[in-house]
Amino acid sequence: MKRAGEVVGVAQGMAIVRTPDESHPTIGTRLLEQDLSTAGQVVDVFGPVERPFLAVDTTNGPAALLGARLYSD
Repeated sequence: MKRAGEVVGVAQGMAIVRTPDESHPTIGTRLLEQDLSTAGQVVDVFGPVERPFLAVDTTNGPAALLGARLYSD
């Protein structure tokens, strides 16, 4: 498992994840919570190349994930 980033906000019904560096999950990647439950799927990558944001379509609602660290499998 690799750290994908931290959920920093909610926009248009999706969780916004800030990545730690320029290596990030690609569109379509499934993201997991620390307990290995599915958090959602990456639907968009945007922002600065050095540390982009991910838009994640969540399974249980994005507000529940605020502040959570997510991981890619």
